[in-house]
Amino acid sequence: MSTGENPMTSGDELANEVLPYVRPRDAATLILIRRDGAEPSVLMGKRSQKHVFMPDKYVFPGGRVDSTDARAPAAKELAPDQEALLLQASRRKPRALPLAAIRETFEETGLIIGKKSDPSTNVKGPKNWIEYLQTGALPDLNRLKFIGRAITPTQRKRRFDARFFMAEAETCLLDERPALASPELIDVQWVDLNEALSLDLPNITRFMIGEVKAHLEDETNTLRPVFFRSQNTQSVFDRL
Repeated sequence: MSTGENPMTSGDELANEVLPYVRPRDAATLILIRRDGAEPSVLMGKRSQKHVFMPDKYVFPGGRVDSTDARAPAAKELAPDQEALLLQASRRKPRALPLAAIRETFEETGLIIGKKSDPSTNVKGPKNWIEYLQTGALPDLNRLKFIGRAITPTQRKRRFDARFFMAEAETCLLDERPALASPELIDVQWVDLNEALSLDLPNITRFMIGEVKAHLEDETNTLRPVFFRSQNTQSVFDRL
């Protein structure tokens, strides 16, 4: 276990303000990796100025987990080891988290993480999944790897319990359609992992880029997800 500066802090807290406790909302983020260049690249976009939370910052696609995400259909479910890790990190059904990350990535960039569904099957799902399912695809949870969890410090007015997943674009994307901007994310682009560090990033995003590098270099595939949270006014991070 280590302690230090919490990477979930973005520097906009009021130092001496005492705020009422805010329960963190579940969130999920997807870090898509491409390896078709000289160096691995990652998909990022810039948050709109209209956002109250981290405006103008470059982030990975992601957002809040919806109460209905766990009911969405899937072509393939989570790998057993990934489900076991998520059981340690969620009050929700584990599948709700990667499903939310896939849905948010689709809504924010237009990219589809999934497989073609059987056209003879009448696939149904929650309302917030209708647009995705109308593409003729089903999400593939088996391609996502859980690599981190971070809980916003208690002094923040908006708090999230975020889970970070990574996936290889070449194997998880339905097709080669380009990533597009949306009202949520603008300037969506694939960025070299090292060059990404020069962007205006939230601290947690900067740290997770380091985690992505560590996982890409982990030939034994034994690196466990990192976990950040506040404890007795200090920031604590260890591995699940």
